[in-house]
Amino acid sequence: MTFTRFASAAALCLLAALPAQAQQRNVVIFIADGLRYDSVTPETAPTMYRLKKEGVDFANSHAMYPTVTTANASTIATGHYLGDTGDYGNSLNFDFPIQCQLGPAVSVTFLEDDCVLKSVKAHFGDGYMGQTTLAQAARGAGYSTVIVGKKGPAAIQWLSALDSNDDNVGGPLGVFVDDATNHPAGIDKMPSMSTILHGDLANDAFAVTGAGAPPFTSTPNLTQQAWLLSLTTQSLIPSLSNQAKPFVLIFWSRDPDATQHGAVDSSGRIVPGINSVDAREAIYNADSNLKGIMDALKLWGLADNTDIFVTADHGFSTIGKGIPTADGDLRVSTLANGFVALNVAKWLGGEKVFDPDHGNLEVSVADGERPANGSAFIGPSVEHPRAIVVANGGTDFLYVPNGADKRDTAKLIFAKLLEQPYVGALFVNDALLKSGNKADFAGALPMSAMNLIGSSSVPQPDIVIGFRSFSAKGCKLGPLMCAVEIADTGLQTGQGMHGTTSRADTRNFMAAIGPDFRKAFVDPTPVSNADIAPTLAHLIGVSLSGPGNLTGRAATEALAGGKPVAFQKKTLVSDPGPGGQRTILEYQDADGRHYFDAAGIPGRIVGLTAK
Repeated sequence: MTFTRFASAAALCLLAALPAQAQQRNVVIFIADGLRYDSVTPETAPTMYRLKKEGVDFANSHAMYPTVTTANASTIATGHYLGDTGDYGNSLNFDFPIQCQLGPAVSVTFLEDDCVLKSVKAHFGDGYMGQTTLAQAARGAGYSTVIVGKKGPAAIQWLSALDSNDDNVGGPLGVFVDDATNHPAGIDKMPSMSTILHGDLANDAFAVTGAGAPPFTSTPNLTQQAWLLSLTTQSLIPSLSNQAKPFVLIFWSRDPDATQHGAVDSSGRIVPGINSVDAREAIYNADSNLKGIMDALKLWGLADNTDIFVTADHGFSTIGKGIPTADGDLRVSTLANGFVALNVAKWLGGEKVFDPDHGNLEVSVADGERPANGSAFIGPSVEHPRAIVVANGGTDFLYVPNGADKRDTAKLIFAKLLEQPYVGALFVNDALLKSGNKADFAGALPMSAMNLIGSSSVPQPDIVIGFRSFSAKGCKLGPLMCAVEIADTGLQTGQGMHGTTSRADTRNFMAAIGPDFRKAFVDPTPVSNADIAPTLAHLIGVSLSGPGNLTGRAATEALAGGKPVAFQKKTLVSDPGPGGQRTILEYQDADGRHYFDAAGIPGRIVGLTAK
């Protein structure tokens, strides 16, 4: 069959003859990467705005912390928090060599890559993403599964799908298509490790898109997503209709994230920042993709039996690379990429700095060089570092290798961090807290408070540094839309970033519609990305298993006939450090699950109400 296929009359008659209660539901999960709740308006996102008005508006929504993509992708896939999945951030120290880029193998690397994901999974086994994902459970129960979208988070929805034959939707591993599909090698000529289309799908790729592989990412990301959308709506959805059995379709839209990161129409200025024209166009782009999918479902007679869940992996903020004035002005950008690594090297007596993003080469600090993306090995050599900094935009991870001086080194660095005006929040590994005097790290909360300690065997950071955020002077769109954050990144002031503990980054857009969801319902109960898989697993009757107990809940209050779920607002306060500095966590509790609103030092975090 080609893209002009039509569902057989027999299949349509069979569906029509089945009683409604006997039909298994179809499920669509649409992820608009980096979409802020308040940025969904009738003008910028008419489809999503209508969806939340007519279906369920999760008005008390939450992302996982750190508020970055792969971390939240792991939670969307499994319903487990990060301590169980092991996906603590977009970049991590894996403590083993990974050969997925030109040059020497590196142990600190970016996780949004199919080759890296395969390598990490092969090394850690069930210690990384050992849980059954929703897509995996659905396929095991006889559902067709289709995963389409952004390289990295798409694969995390079911890592085995990277080995799909990709010839038809009925295959044992379903269909998997990301922006590396049909690109055997990346720009650097290294193997992409993504899928290659075969059979009908290969033919359809040319027929419906005019090109056999997705275009590379652009700003706004119009052409790449148009290719993915065309294949989805003109080939995959018709094929799913022909299967005459239930399906799970996951579509991960790279926009608005890609454009909010890369937009240059507010370069050097925090206003309008990511509220610029380019960013609004990117939101409309994602919204148009969702509309195309919903229109195709209607065209093929699937809409009435399909539950649609829309989410964003995290919120977003404008980058401000300097310390703000009291009124939120930013006059000078002083915090270029690698500022944490260079500070740590200085605090440790002028140690050398090595850049994992440049083949582990030494950074010539005296000549003004900096780690390209903020990450660095710090010490006499890469093989024997005294500390490792791994940058994740609005959050940095600090690892201190095991040794006789581990605690003393961590204590020294922590004491210096408490003095830095760019620090917004501090969390310390529970094992480090328990290995000596807890007062050594007064001013920080334990990482377990953020569900970062669980069953995973992926190396955990010793100190997590959340950066400061503030509201931009002159912005009139409200505190969350006007949020600015300090970020350890090569991007510049005026571009976009996420990753902090601010409410601007933890509040993502979430909504749902379909036969099993309530209509025109505003859900006041806290809901997070960890609740998506349990909710949909409940609806389609599959079980999610795997190591760890840090799980979300089924959001039953949002389902037809659902009852209210009680919740409470709570606060956790660290012991005071020198000068009285404290990290405060404001969260909500519903059904024994914690939903993180904001955390940090009072006066340094957008959305933190504590004084």
